[in-house]
Amino acid sequence: MSLSLRPLDDSGFGAVVDCNLATDAEDLAPQLARALHQHRLLVVPRQHLTHTDLLTVASCFGTVDTSVDRRYAVGGFPGLTVISNIVEGGEHVGIYDGDDEEEWHADNSFKPELTAATMLYSVITPKLGGETRFADATRAYADLRPAVRQRIEGMRAVHSIQQLGALQSQASGGQSSVAAGSLAGHAEVEHPLVPTHPVTGSRSLLLGSMVIRCVTGLSEEASHVLIDELLEHSTSAPYLYSHRWSQGDLVVWDNLATLHTASPCDSSRHSRLLYRAAVRQPAASSGSAG
Repeated sequence: MSLSLRPLDDSGFGAVVDCNLATDAEDLAPQLARALHQHRLLVVPRQHLTHTDLLTVASCFGTVDTSVDRRYAVGGFPGLTVISNIVEGGEHVGIYDGDDEEEWHADNSFKPELTAATMLYSVITPKLGGETRFADATRAYADLRPAVRQRIEGMRAVHSIQQLGALQSQASGGQSSVAAGSLAGHAEVEHPLVPTHPVTGSRSLLLGSMVIRCVTGLSEEASHVLIDELLEHSTSAPYLYSHRWSQGDLVVWDNLATLHTASPCDSSRHSRLLYRAAVRQPAASSGSAG
């Protein structure tokens, strides 16, 4: 069985996958892993997936991360989490961080081990807003001027969940995100500004518009200037893809090679419901995507 891929554009960033994951995921697993590492972002439309199917698909890309927030975990399906702005009985049924645009980030950069890949599956889709935007952090690094690449070689940045929570609180009038509140005990960690992908060997920019407290060895002001310059470059038009969700869309991205952010969605007018799964270790990949 051969995987059918259609690149999103000529840059090589992102591809649309034509398959039925409910029946073919296990057979296509090696090809799916190769395709993700090659394109960094996969869009699989028109799927009809059960919770069991979703975990099967996630396992195609690596070891499913089961250390999720229990409040929003799907019972009986370890590693599956609800993402939603729907309120029932005065409580959100899933993780919900507000109607505003989220910060650019890579998942779990405030932890010693980053998420390797993240997967979202849309069940209820807003009629307006709620797009997820992705930046190709790999090509953005490759396109940096040689002098800039030389300057940042070997630099490390401090990623802080406390910093993220404080800035979110300032931006939202005292309310930090669910994630920042539940993970506030995590110690700060350092990551390279330009890590090397453990499977592909490619290098990418690891950035965050709110989670990075400073660049090691630089002043706070110099750190912010450098991070802002790198973010402005890596999230500019040549490196962006904005996904407008449709019901049944499954999107998976290589978290070690991309950045992403959520777009605003008016929860008073538009409901959304997605299921999320993530993997801790990337699946091995060899050869080219079929």
